[in-house]
Parts: sequence; C-alpha cells; structure tokens
Amino acid sequence: AYERRFPTCPQIPVFVGCEIMLDEESENGAIRTTERRCKLNVEAPYILKKIIGVDFVYFIQRNVLDRRNNVLEIEAYNESFATRIHPENAEWTCFEQTASLDIKNFFGFENSMEKLAMKQYAQNIAKGKEIIEFFINELKEEGITYVSPWKDQQEGSSEEEKKNVVENNELYSDKELCNADSKLPSNREMQLSSDYIERYLGKLDMMQESKLVQLRHSIEELRGSSVPGYATLLRFLRATEFSVEKAREMLTQSLHWRKKHQIDKLLDEYEMPQVIKEYFPGGWHHFDKDGRPLYILRLGQMDVKGLLKSIGEDELLLLSLHICEEGLHLMEDATTVWGHPVSQWTLLIDLEGLNMRHLWRPGIKVGIF
Repeated sequence: AYERRFPTCPQIPVFVGCEIMLDEESENGAIRTTERRCKLNVEAPYILKKIIGVDFVYFIQRNVLDRRNNVLEIEAYNESFATRIHPENAEWTCFEQTASLDIKNFFGFENSMEKLAMKQYAQNIAKGKEIIEFFINELKEEGITYVSPWKDQQEGSSEEEKKNVVENNELYSDKELCNADSKLPSNREMQLSSDYIERYLGKLDMMQESKLVQLRHSIEELRGSSVPGYATLLRFLRATEFSVEKAREMLTQSLHWRKKHQIDKLLDEYEMPQVIKEYFPGGWHHFDKDGRPLYILRLGQMDVKGLLKSIGEDELLLLSLHICEEGLHLMEDATTVWGHPVSQWTLLIDLEGLNMRHLWRPGIKVGIF
C-alpha cells in the first residue's frame, strides 16, 4: 500500500513526482533498499517563494524494507519513519514518525517559516492514515487481502548446524526442557486481539489501543508480572484523556496506596460489623437498564449520628472501600453475563425522609454524601 504512492500520488497534490536513485536487494531477498529523489510543490505565500528563489523543494528519501522482521524504515532529511508488526497482534502495524526543523537564517522570517513548515507537516500527518487506507482498500478491490510473511529460500539448516542443536539439547534433561517451556506464555496470553477488545473493553480506535499497550509495557517495566488487567489500565487512561505518562503516574500512586492499606485483601478479610448489617440502609440490587451493577442507598433512612458513634469514622471508610471493591468485582461478572463490556456501576440514592438532622457536620466530614 505504501509503495503505491510512487511515483506520483493524486491524494497528495504537493507531491509532484520522484526519481529512483538506488534500488538494491540482498541475495536472499530479505532486505530491499530504495532511494528516491522526490519533488514537492510546497504551498507557501508567493512572496516567500520569491525570496527563496525556487518553486519546488527536492529531498532524498531512503526506504529500507526488512522482510525478515516485517519492518519498513523510511528516512528523509530531518525526518524519520518506522513501521513494524505490532507485538501484541500480528494483524496490527505500529507506525512511528519523528521530525525536526531548525531554520538558522531566513532574512528575519525564521519564525514565520517554522510555523509554515510545521503547519504543512501537521496537515500531511493527518492525511497520511487516510491515504494508506485508500490504497489498502484498492488492494482489497483487486482481491489482495493477505500477504504471506517472508520466508528464507534456504529451508532448514546444514547438517552441521543440526548436529550442534542435537548435542546442545542433550545437555539438558527432559524435565528441564519441560520446565523451560512451561515458563513461556502462550500466544493467546500475549495477544491483545480485536475480539478481546470488543468483547471486554469496548470500541477503541487505533491510537487508544496503542496507548493501552504502551501503558501496560510501562507498568510491566516497573512491576514485572504484577500488572493490573486491561480494563483497569483503560480506566486510568480514560481518566487522563489517554495520556500515558499521567495514567502511569496516577496508577502507580494508586497501586502503592492499595498495597500500603492492603486493599486487595479487603474482599476476603473484611468482616462487616453487626451494626452495619442491622442498621445500614444500603445494598446491591441486581442491575440497571444498561446492565451495570446497582447499589441502592436509602440516605433519608440513615441514622448518621448513630452509625458514627457506634463504629467510628474508620469503620465507615472501610465499608465504603468494601462497597467499591465489590463494585469492581461485580462489573467483571456483569461483563461475562451480558456479553459486552461493563466498566461502571450505578449508585442510586433514595432521599425520601432526608431532613436537617442529616446535615450533621461530622457525618458530612466522613463523606457520607
């Protein structure tokens, strides 16, 4: 799809044409290197073109296709690209792009030229995905929906290499080899498939999926194998408008707090006081119309002062945390029951009977409301 952009591309009017300067391929066909001299008709104010003294901009672009590792690297002056197979799903493609611009001297118009260049660059970035999708759809119309991975023509290894492999394997017992294999995660465990996302996380665009994987890898570097599930990671990303750095900082603080106060053990170890069982007017009651777990709190029937004097602020805080942990657990169950992602639970507050006695300052302080 990318190579179909050359030598000209109607979807990129500023790309006038290109000339192939170099096209080499390794003996086994694994590496292909292509250099092109590209010609651009830059959209710039007339006066700037006159000052520059040129109507077109030329640059050399070098592409290196590594079929063995499924990587395409694109380099141009002040600009670099890289695409590779997504580590979580072989049907996805990772795309990275960086650029730098530094105008040393332009008759006092340095800032104007930088702004103009960055504006053009941003527009090209926004259109890049659209153009690639156009050529992908064009390939589909031609019946090309799958390209098999590259394989080396020299199948198998030499007899000497095979002998070395056998001798090395004999150094290990069968038990040791089995133990080593058992430590490797399966493909199902490694992949974040599209079906899993739609079933358990909901619809995400490609950028959101990429941010989710980035956050998981970032947390893995800090905590090893002790990483929260994708649903938890997604909650923190949504809370920070999909900022990986902010989500990682917030999640790290949350995990530290949970460990310090042993929140993960709360569901198993918390014993509800008898006063709560008898006098706290709240509980879980099935689901709301969207399938979310429903907690009903009859606030107007609550004896705030009596509860605080009986069990204290700390016990009420533990009760609140226990309810929240139950909600997270019930959300997972609801996702399984309803067949679609449930990432929230509903709190319904019944205010019947609410009066001035509920506005007791200590009660408000502990967050009853």
